Amino acid sequence: MLRPLFRAIALASLTTAAVAGAAAAQPTLPTRGTGTVVLRAARMIDGTGAAPVQNAVIVVTDDRIVAAGRAGSVQVPEGARVVDLGDATLLPGFIDAHTHIIGRALGDAGSAQAAVRDFNAFGAIVGVANARATLMAGFTTIRNLGSGDFDDMALRAAIDGGYVAGPRMQTAGHSIGITGGHCDENGFRPGLMEHDYREGIANGADEIRAAVRYQVKYGADVIKTCATGGVLSEGDAVGVQQYTAEELSALVGESRNLERRVAAHAHGAEGIIAAVTAGVTSIEHGSFLDEAGARLMAQRGTYLVPTLMAGETVMRAADSGVLTGLRAEKARQAGAAMRNAVRIARRAGVSIALGTDAGVGTHGLNAREFELMVEWGGMTPLEAITAGTSSAAKMMGWEGRIGTLRAGLLADIVAVPGDPTANVHALTTPVFVMKNGVVYRGEGAEVR
Repeated sequence: MLRPLFRAIALASLTTAAVAGAAAAQPTLPTRGTGTVVLRAARMIDGTGAAPVQNAVIVVTDDRIVAAGRAGSVQVPEGARVVDLGDATLLPGFIDAHTHIIGRALGDAGSAQAAVRDFNAFGAIVGVANARATLMAGFTTIRNLGSGDFDDMALRAAIDGGYVAGPRMQTAGHSIGITGGHCDENGFRPGLMEHDYREGIANGADEIRAAVRYQVKYGADVIKTCATGGVLSEGDAVGVQQYTAEELSALVGESRNLERRVAAHAHGAEGIIAAVTAGVTSIEHGSFLDEAGARLMAQRGTYLVPTLMAGETVMRAADSGVLTGLRAEKARQAGAAMRNAVRIARRAGVSIALGTDAGVGTHGLNAREFELMVEWGGMTPLEAITAGTSSAAKMMGWEGRIGTLRAGLLADIVAVPGDPTANVHALTTPVFVMKNGVVYRGEGAEVR
């Protein structure tokens, strides 16, 4: 007689536990701000390249900037919450246009064998921590250029849905390249890590078109290709062209048909020219860029994303023994050459966007790239800031959403101590981070 009662009690307990579990799995983080907040600071840099505005005020309502400018020229709504940041500089949220947010960084324990030892879900789980560290460093937007198993799409959905904290993302899915090239996984015996167009390994125009379509099918915002060899891949020369002109043309053409821009990993001068001629949007790294390539990039409006942090990281890895043999040799060559490439690009009038290649280096230290653009590349702090705000936004096609502090754009706002045009190091220590009107760091932070 008691068994039905026990069953009913047990079923009720299981149902309660399931409901509690379901509630715990619901998104808990705000994805857009609510109400009006007024930000005050000693100065503001709007991201356009204009000189700093002194005694600055920004008005934010919900997830949008309503007004920004000098105090007295901006109407402050009555009753709005005011955040006074004092001797600080307000800037647009920073943009890192070249990351690998999923998985381990170079030098992490186990990174050398991650491809064959880590569980499939491990990289995405680590990506959650990487994304939070990136956002807290002031980078409210990233362009993620390459991830296995479409884990970057999963992370993007989790961030957009309010499950985890992280930057706004453009994603590429798998990078596309030749068999045995930089986009492939090399150094394993035959039968291991054998990939096809679905994982981005494609040869010939037809396979390349299929690879582009496959990435787009599963949510790629941008197409990443390897036009030359690379530093960390096994067995290929760092600067040698890998795709032919015909193959690059097919890749860019199919991407354009599907309304996607193309980011081309390219170190060597000939590969850079081939990729630019094919019509890519950006050259990533560009280590051995020469005068002819720079002139062509300027003529075509092709962006350079220098990834100087990656150069610094791989040179250190070579010196410390983390990289050995050919990879260490390539690291030293490319890392040293990158410094000249930025200077050549600047002289030719090439548009430069900030990108770190974080994932080669440590996530959350992305603002080191600003310092290297100044120290290695000869850029002024204001030029570096522009590269990491409006220039990167334009390259991504998001200039109508982010990248500057003006009315109507999304409320992605960072504050750093003092004046970064006098001390570029200030960009590495943000005191306030807002994305979509939600405060993640500083006074009134809504996410802990």
